[in-house]
Parts: sequence; C-alpha cells; structure tokens
Amino acid sequence: MFCTMSLLRALRGTARMLRHAPRLAAGLPPDDDVLLDAPDTRMAPALVAAALGDPEPAAKLLATTRDAADWEDRDRCVTRLSTFAYSRDAWLRHWLSATPDDPDALLVAAQLAVRRAWESPARAERLRELDPLIDAAAEAAPRDPVPWRLALDHARGAHAGHSRFEALWEQAVRRAPHHYGCHVAALKYLSAQWYGSHRECFDFAEQAAEDALPGSLVQTLPVRAAFAQLLAGPDHGVPAGRLDAAADRALARSADAPWPPETRNLLVRVLVHRSRWHEALAEFARIGTLATSFPWSAQAEDPLRAFLEARSTTVREAARRTRLREGARTGSDGPDAHYA
Repeated sequence: MFCTMSLLRALRGTARMLRHAPRLAAGLPPDDDVLLDAPDTRMAPALVAAALGDPEPAAKLLATTRDAADWEDRDRCVTRLSTFAYSRDAWLRHWLSATPDDPDALLVAAQLAVRRAWESPARAERLRELDPLIDAAAEAAPRDPVPWRLALDHARGAHAGHSRFEALWEQAVRRAPHHYGCHVAALKYLSAQWYGSHRECFDFAEQAAEDALPGSLVQTLPVRAAFAQLLAGPDHGVPAGRLDAAADRALARSADAPWPPETRNLLVRVLVHRSRWHEALAEFARIGTLATSFPWSAQAEDPLRAFLEARSTTVREAARRTRLREGARTGSDGPDAHYA
C-alpha cells in the first residue's frame, strides 16, 4: 500500500508539472535574455569610457555619489569599478597620475589593492602593507563610510583582533549608522568562518535589522546570515525557523523595495534552499534578466548556469505543487495560487 501511494503521488506530481510548468515559465524571461552582472544605466557609460582609457565618467559618477551622500550606490560603484580595473587598470592609473589626491580615485585604488592582496598566498602580510593607502582614502573624504567598510574587510583578512575591529566599526557607524556594506563586513567578521559563531552572526544581523531605518538594505541582513548558514551545511546549529524568519522579513518588503539585483538574487537563493518554491518563483520574476555572480558563485564555477538551473528547478517544483485544475479554474499563474 505504501509503495502504491508513493507511486500515485509521483504520478500526480508529474501530471501537475507537465500541465503548469509552461504557464509558470511564461512569466520569466528566456534563458538567453538573462545577463550576469549587467551594469545599470549609471554604470554602463563609466565602464565603456574606462575600457577606452577615459576615467572622466567614472570620476563624475563617484563625485556625484559622494556629494549626494548616496553611500550605498557609491559602495556598489566603487566595487564594480575596481572589479573592472582588476584586469584593465590603465584608466585608473591615468586618473591617479592626473589627480593623485582625488578621494574617488584613491578609494577605487584602495579597493583594487585590497582585492589583489586578498588573493595572495601571503594575504595577511600583503594586506598590512596597505594601511597607508586605506588611511589616505579615508582622510580624503572624511564623511564617507565606504573607506571604513574597506578597512573592516581589510582588518578581517589581516587577522585584526576584536578591539581593533570594534574601533574601526565605531568610525564606520559614526559616519553612516545604517550603511549596508559596513554591516556586511561586520557580519563576515562575526561568522564562524572567521572570528565568531553562527549564532553570533545571526544575533548581530537580526538586531541590526530591527534597528534599521525603513527601506534600508540592512533590513535584509538576516538573509545574508541565513546564506552563511546555508554554506556551512546542515550542522550549523541555527534552527530552520530562524532561516525562514529571515526570508519572511525580506519578503514582507520585497514587492515594492528598490533593491539592487544582488539582494534579490541572495533572497531567492535562500528561498530555493528552503524549498519555498512559489515565493522563489515570484522573486525570480522580480529579478527578470538581472542575475548576479553573488551568491551563485559561492558554490558554482559557472554562476549564470547555477542561476538558470535554480530557476528551472523552481518552475518545476512550483508546478508540482499546483493543483491540476488550478490554472484553468482560476486563471491564476502567480505565487498566490492555491496548491496542494
């Protein structure tokens, strides 16, 4: 009897998948339209100009973010520009030679130097050599928290003790108490992989989210902590309910939040891990064509393929859990459809 019931469930699930998967997939862009780390309309001109050796658009973009105190966007732009400069840095060297004290050029150069040092076998030693460069970037823009986010990342790799890290954290939050990048840097430091534990990591993330301003990306910090636990495997010691609560907090704000693509990719990765298929399907629809390397590159050499495979799995599993007659009876093809 048990085998018969299992077979019946399998047959019903297959029938549901065959009926509903094409309809659910129709709400998503085709695989060939999905792009990995596509630049937004602000970044694209700066990257095109940099490829031609011209740093001026990048300089204007970063100056605008600094003048407007748009620290989240500034942090993303600095990271993206330094990633581009990793393999093509002639434009950055030209920028620094023309204006060696420019706070934006100094910040991109410091970010690039930290990345290169981080990849060295002698990471800690190489990172410690960069203290003057990071100090110069911080001194050139006293209001800017992004150099302090960089200093926090640097301190983690250089094996800085808790007191040193706390001093840097104080400087960071003094400038921007709710800056997401600085909170992520602190979360990494507190993780079990580095100098804390899974529970400390989650405690910090949840408290930061509680204290965050409405609309702040820091409200999604528990999802970042949940992803860290996901990478740690099943024995991380954090209850599953806590992972789901992190996703619930983010989902409550997801529909109307102007989040960057990486945040939505992170949320959908956690939803897929938790087998929350209909919610994941809705988030894939919001992501559209904008896949990002993180978080998919953390467990796959080909992040775009990992994204597409997770999306395909989500469509199949959501279809399996939708009643056979649901689409025809209600016309509903969204995540709010009833399912069994």
